[in-house]
Amino acid sequence: MTEALRAGHLRGIMMHAPMMTATVDFYVDSWGLSLATRGDGVAYMAGTGPEPFLYGLKDSDSFGIEYVHFGMPDRAAMDAFYHQSVERGATVLGAPSLFDDPIGGYGFEILDPDFRRLRFTTELRMKPSEDTFALPRKISHVVLNTPDMEATQDWYCKVLGFRVSDYSADQMVFLRCSSDHHSIALVRAPYASVNHVAFEMPDLDSFMRGIGRMKQKGQVPSWGPGRHGPGNNPFAYFVSPSGFVIEFTSELQQIDETTHEAKVWSRTDPDSMDRWMTAGPPTPAQRAVMMGRPDPGFPGLKQA
Repeated sequence: MTEALRAGHLRGIMMHAPMMTATVDFYVDSWGLSLATRGDGVAYMAGTGPEPFLYGLKDSDSFGIEYVHFGMPDRAAMDAFYHQSVERGATVLGAPSLFDDPIGGYGFEILDPDFRRLRFTTELRMKPSEDTFALPRKISHVVLNTPDMEATQDWYCKVLGFRVSDYSADQMVFLRCSSDHHSIALVRAPYASVNHVAFEMPDLDSFMRGIGRMKQKGQVPSWGPGRHGPGNNPFAYFVSPSGFVIEFTSELQQIDETTHEAKVWSRTDPDSMDRWMTAGPPTPAQRAVMMGRPDPGFPGLKQA
Protein backbone atom coordinates (compact mmCIF):
# COMPACT_ATOMS: atom_id res chain seq x y z
CA MET A 1 0.00 0.00 0.00
CA THR A 2 1.37 3.42 -0.93
CA GLU A 3 1.92 6.03 1.76
CA ALA A 4 -1.33 7.73 2.72
CA LEU A 5 -2.16 11.34 2.04
CA ARG A 6 -2.20 13.14 5.38
CA ALA A 7 -5.02 14.95 7.11
CA GLY A 8 -3.99 18.60 7.00
CA HIS A 9 -4.32 19.93 10.55
CA LEU A 10 -6.56 19.82 13.60
CA ARG A 11 -9.06 22.70 13.57
CA GLY A 12 -11.11 21.95 16.67
CA ILE A 13 -13.97 19.89 18.06
CA MET A 14 -17.72 20.06 18.60
CA MET A 15 -18.92 18.55 21.89
CA HIS A 16 -22.45 17.72 23.01
CA ALA A 17 -24.08 17.34 26.41
CA PRO A 18 -27.31 18.23 28.19
CA MET A 19 -27.57 22.03 28.67
CA MET A 20 -24.19 22.45 26.96
CA THR A 21 -24.93 25.93 25.61
CA ALA A 22 -25.73 27.07 29.15
CA THR A 23 -21.96 26.86 29.83
CA VAL A 24 -21.01 29.61 27.34
CA ASP A 25 -20.28 32.07 30.14
CA PHE A 26 -17.76 29.67 31.68
CA TYR A 27 -15.83 29.40 28.43
CA VAL A 28 -15.86 33.19 27.93
CA ASP A 29 -15.29 34.50 31.47
CA SER A 30 -13.08 31.76 32.89
CA TRP A 31 -11.53 29.74 30.07
CA GLY A 32 -10.82 32.72 27.82
CA LEU A 33 -12.65 31.92 24.57
CA SER A 34 -15.00 34.22 22.69
CA LEU A 35 -18.47 33.50 21.33
CA ALA A 36 -18.14 33.39 17.54
CA THR A 37 -21.78 32.68 16.69
CA ARG A 38 -24.79 31.04 18.24
CA GLY A 39 -27.78 29.15 16.86
CA ASP A 40 -30.63 27.02 18.14
CA GLY A 41 -29.06 24.67 20.67
CA VAL A 42 -25.49 25.27 19.51
CA ALA A 43 -22.71 27.77 20.23
CA TYR A 44 -19.38 28.13 18.42
CA MET A 45 -16.49 29.29 20.57
CA ALA A 46 -13.37 30.89 19.06
CA GLY A 47 -9.81 31.40 20.25
CA THR A 48 -7.34 34.11 19.31
CA GLY A 49 -6.07 32.17 16.27
CA PRO A 50 -7.51 32.35 12.75
CA GLU A 51 -9.99 29.45 12.99
CA PRO A 52 -13.64 30.62 12.89
CA PHE A 53 -14.32 28.30 15.84
CA LEU A 54 -12.29 25.79 17.81
CA TYR A 55 -14.69 24.44 20.44
CA GLY A 56 -18.38 23.89 19.82
CA LEU A 57 -21.11 23.44 22.41
CA LYS A 58 -24.22 21.52 21.35
CA ASP A 59 -27.23 20.66 23.49
CA SER A 60 -28.01 16.94 23.52
CA ASP A 61 -29.48 14.18 25.64
CA SER A 62 -26.09 12.43 25.73
CA PHE A 63 -22.46 13.30 26.47
CA GLY A 64 -19.70 13.01 23.90
CA ILE A 65 -18.12 14.17 20.67
CA GLU A 66 -20.32 15.57 17.92
CA TYR A 67 -17.34 15.69 15.54
CA VAL A 68 -13.61 16.27 15.48
CA HIS A 69 -12.74 18.96 12.93
CA PHE A 70 -9.72 18.86 10.59
CA GLY A 71 -8.60 21.18 7.81
CA MET A 72 -7.27 20.53 4.32
CA PRO A 73 -5.41 23.13 2.21
CA ASP A 74 -7.70 23.28 -0.86
CA ARG A 75 -10.39 21.47 -2.87
CA ALA A 76 -7.89 19.40 -4.85
CA ALA A 77 -6.37 18.03 -1.64
CA MET A 78 -9.87 17.49 -0.20
CA ASP A 79 -11.07 15.53 -3.22
CA ALA A 80 -7.91 13.39 -3.29
CA PHE A 81 -8.24 12.74 0.44
CA TYR A 82 -11.89 11.75 -0.02
CA HIS A 83 -11.01 9.23 -2.75
CA GLN A 84 -8.25 7.80 -0.56
CA SER A 85 -10.70 7.39 2.33
CA VAL A 86 -13.13 5.51 0.10
CA GLU A 87 -10.39 3.32 -1.40
CA ARG A 88 -9.08 2.40 2.04
CA GLY A 89 -12.45 1.31 3.33
CA ALA A 90 -13.50 4.21 5.55
CA THR A 91 -17.17 4.72 6.38
CA VAL A 92 -17.81 7.93 4.42
CA LEU A 93 -20.94 9.96 5.14
CA GLY A 94 -21.11 11.59 1.71
CA ALA A 95 -19.02 13.07 -1.08
CA PRO A 96 -17.32 16.46 -0.64
CA SER A 97 -19.83 19.31 -0.74
CA LEU A 98 -20.64 22.63 0.95
CA PHE A 99 -21.71 22.45 4.60
CA ASP A 100 -24.80 24.53 5.37
CA ASP A 101 -24.14 25.30 9.05
CA PRO A 102 -22.85 28.70 10.29
CA ILE A 103 -19.21 27.65 9.80
CA GLY A 104 -19.68 26.33 6.27
CA GLY A 105 -16.75 25.26 4.12
CA TYR A 106 -16.28 22.53 1.54
CA GLY A 107 -15.55 19.00 2.67
CA PHE A 108 -16.87 15.67 3.88
CA GLU A 109 -17.25 13.50 6.97
CA ILE A 110 -16.22 9.96 7.87
CA LEU A 111 -16.47 7.69 10.90
CA ASP A 112 -13.46 6.28 12.70
CA PRO A 113 -13.45 2.68 14.07
CA ASP A 114 -15.18 3.85 17.27
CA PHE A 115 -17.93 5.56 15.21
CA ARG A 116 -16.66 9.04 16.01
CA ARG A 117 -17.54 11.55 13.32
CA LEU A 118 -14.56 13.31 11.74
CA ARG A 119 -15.16 16.41 9.60
CA PHE A 120 -12.68 17.69 7.01
CA THR A 121 -13.11 21.20 5.60
CA THR A 122 -11.46 23.79 3.42
CA GLU A 123 -12.46 27.28 2.25
CA LEU A 124 -13.61 28.45 5.69
CA ARG A 125 -14.00 32.15 6.43
CA MET A 126 -10.89 32.61 8.56
CA LYS A 127 -10.59 35.51 10.98
CA PRO A 128 -7.64 37.78 11.88
CA SER A 129 -5.31 36.35 14.51
CA GLU A 130 -4.99 38.26 17.77
CA ASP A 131 -1.76 38.57 19.75
CA THR A 132 -3.50 38.38 23.12
CA PHE A 133 -1.86 37.38 26.39
CA ALA A 134 -3.19 34.39 28.36
CA LEU A 135 -6.04 33.41 26.02
CA PRO A 136 -6.24 30.10 24.11
CA ARG A 137 -5.27 30.42 20.45
CA LYS A 138 -6.04 26.93 19.11
CA ILE A 139 -6.92 23.35 19.98
CA SER A 140 -3.58 21.66 20.52
CA HIS A 141 -4.79 18.06 20.64
CA VAL A 142 -7.71 15.74 21.32
CA VAL A 143 -7.19 12.57 23.37
CA LEU A 144 -9.56 9.68 22.75
CA ASN A 145 -10.25 6.58 24.81
CA THR A 146 -10.64 3.42 22.71
CA PRO A 147 -11.25 -0.26 23.45
CA ASP A 148 -8.92 -1.37 20.61
CA MET A 149 -5.93 0.94 20.59
CA GLU A 150 -3.89 -0.99 18.03
CA ALA A 151 -6.68 -1.24 15.46
CA THR A 152 -7.63 2.40 15.90
CA GLN A 153 -4.01 3.51 15.61
CA ASP A 154 -3.63 1.43 12.46
CA TRP A 155 -6.75 3.03 10.93
CA TYR A 156 -5.65 6.60 11.67
CA CYS A 157 -2.25 5.89 10.12
CA LYS A 158 -3.35 3.91 7.05
CA VAL A 159 -6.53 5.82 6.20
CA LEU A 160 -5.76 9.36 7.38
CA GLY A 161 -1.97 9.40 7.09
CA PHE A 162 -1.20 10.04 10.76
CA ARG A 163 2.26 9.10 12.05
CA VAL A 164 3.29 7.76 15.43
CA SER A 165 5.29 10.24 17.50
CA ASP A 166 5.65 8.32 20.78
CA TYR A 167 4.10 5.69 23.03
CA SER A 168 3.33 5.75 26.74
CA ALA A 169 4.20 2.11 27.49
CA ASP A 170 1.49 0.01 25.86
CA GLN A 171 -1.34 2.19 27.16
CA MET A 172 -1.20 5.29 24.96
CA VAL A 173 -0.04 6.34 21.50
CA PHE A 174 0.58 9.90 20.26
CA LEU A 175 -0.30 10.56 16.61
CA ARG A 176 0.56 13.57 14.43
CA CYS A 177 -0.80 14.96 11.18
CA SER A 178 1.34 18.12 11.25
CA SER A 179 4.56 19.21 12.90
CA ASP A 180 2.81 19.20 16.30
CA HIS A 181 3.94 16.18 18.35
CA HIS A 182 0.34 15.00 18.54
CA SER A 183 -3.02 16.18 17.30
CA ILE A 184 -4.74 12.94 18.30
CA ALA A 185 -3.70 10.60 21.09
CA LEU A 186 -5.32 7.26 21.86
CA VAL A 187 -5.66 5.71 25.31
CA ARG A 188 -6.43 2.05 25.92
CA ALA A 189 -9.78 1.90 27.73
CA PRO A 190 -12.82 -0.34 28.27
CA TYR A 191 -15.03 1.82 26.02
CA ALA A 192 -14.87 4.69 23.54
CA SER A 193 -15.09 8.16 25.04
CA VAL A 194 -13.34 11.51 25.05
CA ASN A 195 -10.39 11.65 27.45
CA HIS A 196 -9.64 15.37 27.22
CA VAL A 197 -9.25 18.34 24.87
CA ALA A 198 -6.16 20.57 25.12
CA PHE A 199 -6.14 24.30 24.41
CA GLU A 200 -2.85 25.90 23.42
CA MET A 201 -1.71 29.09 25.13
CA PRO A 202 0.76 31.41 23.33
CA ASP A 203 3.62 30.90 25.80
CA LEU A 204 4.50 29.66 29.26
CA ASP A 205 3.56 32.92 31.02
CA SER A 206 0.16 32.83 29.31
CA PHE A 207 -0.23 29.21 30.41
CA MET A 208 0.42 30.14 34.05
CA ARG A 209 -1.77 33.24 33.87
CA GLY A 210 -4.63 31.12 32.50
CA ILE A 211 -4.30 28.86 35.54
CA GLY A 212 -4.33 31.97 37.72
CA ARG A 213 -7.48 33.29 36.03
CA MET A 214 -9.23 29.98 36.66
CA LYS A 215 -8.07 30.07 40.28
CA GLN A 216 -9.46 33.58 40.73
CA LYS A 217 -12.76 32.24 39.38
CA GLY A 218 -12.72 29.54 42.06
CA GLN A 219 -11.47 26.53 40.09
CA VAL A 220 -8.07 24.94 40.65
CA PRO A 221 -6.49 22.33 38.35
CA SER A 222 -7.62 18.76 38.87
CA TRP A 223 -4.10 17.78 37.76
CA GLY A 224 -1.11 20.10 37.29
CA PRO A 225 0.63 22.29 36.57
CA GLY A 226 3.38 20.00 35.35
CA ARG A 227 5.27 19.13 32.16
CA HIS A 228 4.73 15.87 30.28
CA GLY A 229 7.55 13.70 28.94
CA PRO A 230 5.95 12.75 25.60
CA GLY A 231 5.44 16.03 23.74
CA ASN A 232 7.36 18.01 26.39
CA ASN A 233 4.33 20.23 26.93
CA PRO A 234 3.25 21.92 30.18
CA PHE A 235 -0.16 20.76 31.39
CA ALA A 236 -2.93 21.87 33.68
CA TYR A 237 -6.20 19.95 33.58
CA PHE A 238 -9.60 21.19 34.70
CA VAL A 239 -13.11 19.75 34.69
CA SER A 240 -15.67 21.74 32.73
CA PRO A 241 -19.22 22.40 34.00
CA SER A 242 -20.43 19.54 31.76
CA GLY A 243 -17.88 17.14 33.26
CA PHE A 244 -15.46 17.07 30.32
CA VAL A 245 -11.74 17.31 31.02
CA ILE A 246 -10.09 20.34 29.38
CA GLU A 247 -6.44 21.30 29.47
CA PHE A 248 -4.27 24.39 29.16
CA THR A 249 -0.97 23.65 27.42
CA SER A 250 1.82 25.37 25.47
CA GLU A 251 5.23 24.71 23.90
CA LEU A 252 4.21 21.35 22.40
CA GLN A 253 7.20 19.63 20.81
CA GLN A 254 7.59 20.26 17.07
CA ILE A 255 8.60 17.21 15.06
CA ASP A 256 11.41 17.14 12.51
CA GLU A 257 10.29 14.43 10.10
CA THR A 258 13.87 13.78 8.96
CA THR A 259 15.22 12.92 12.40
CA HIS A 260 12.37 11.96 14.74
CA GLU A 261 12.10 8.39 15.99
CA ALA A 262 9.18 7.24 18.11
CA LYS A 263 10.07 6.42 21.72
CA VAL A 264 8.33 4.21 24.26
CA TRP A 265 8.01 6.20 27.49
CA SER A 266 7.74 4.42 30.83
CA ARG A 267 4.58 4.82 32.90
CA THR A 268 6.37 3.87 36.11
CA ASP A 269 9.10 6.52 35.83
CA PRO A 270 7.67 9.70 37.45
CA ASP A 271 9.70 11.80 35.00
CA SER A 272 7.58 10.51 32.11
CA MET A 273 4.32 11.79 33.53
CA ASP A 274 5.66 15.05 34.94
CA ARG A 275 9.18 16.25 34.20
CA TRP A 276 8.84 19.16 36.62
CA MET A 277 7.72 16.82 39.47
CA THR A 278 5.20 19.46 40.51
CA ALA A 279 2.01 17.53 39.72
CA GLY A 280 3.05 13.91 40.09
CA PRO A 281 0.97 11.10 38.58
CA PRO A 282 -2.78 11.53 38.11
CA THR A 283 -4.94 10.58 41.07
CA PRO A 284 -7.53 7.79 40.82
CA ALA A 285 -10.20 10.52 40.68
CA GLN A 286 -8.41 12.20 37.77
CA ARG A 287 -8.12 8.92 35.89
CA ALA A 288 -11.83 8.30 36.48
CA VAL A 289 -12.93 11.65 35.09
CA MET A 290 -10.59 11.19 32.09
CA MET A 291 -12.30 7.86 31.41
CA GLY A 292 -15.38 9.89 30.55
CA ARG A 293 -18.83 8.58 29.81
CA PRO A 294 -19.26 5.86 27.16
CA ASP A 295 -19.80 7.50 23.77
CA PRO A 296 -21.70 5.29 21.28
CA GLY A 297 -20.71 7.63 18.47
CA PHE A 298 -22.64 8.64 15.38
CA PRO A 299 -26.24 7.32 15.65
CA GLY A 300 -27.77 4.78 13.35
CA LEU A 301 -24.69 3.08 11.92
CA LYS A 302 -23.17 1.10 14.76
CA GLN A 303 -23.43 -2.63 14.27
CA ALA A 304 -25.07 -4.74 16.96
